[in-house]
Amino acid sequence: MQRVFRRPGSQFSNMRISTMKAKCLCGNVSLEVEHDKHVHACHCGMCRIWGSGATFSLIAAKPPKIDGGENIARYHSSEWAERAFCKNCGTHLFYHFLPNDSYFVFAGLFADNADFKLEEQIFIDAKAPYYELANDTPKLTEEEFLAQFGGE
Repeated sequence: MQRVFRRPGSQFSNMRISTMKAKCLCGNVSLEVEHDKHVHACHCGMCRIWGSGATFSLIAAKPPKIDGGENIARYHSSEWAERAFCKNCGTHLFYHFLPNDSYFVFAGLFADNADFKLEEQIFIDAKAPYYELANDTPKLTEEEFLAQFGGE
């Protein structure tokens, strides 16, 4: 299934989206996610602490359908967001931006990811100095990213 997804404030205004399935390591949680196959790297300090480096995620066009929700733990990492993971295997599932109900689902959960493309890097001003991504992508600072999604 494909349809057009419009992301407010973005240079990507007419994206084709697909519905894909994702799951955690143990299989207790599975997600059905509509997204555009565009990967976003986040370099914020919380993502780097949580996953030991940048996180790579896709923006869900709408909240994902979840099977096994009773196996999900949610950590409120800030007043505006929560991070979800499987209670059994610890797999990081998604980042939920609360002000506009946006879900950033981690790209590694999808087995079929050959068509994924790194489209942008966010929180570039917080990137650790010990790595560089070779992809030539737009790079948003913390302020630019939060303004794009209605945060402050």
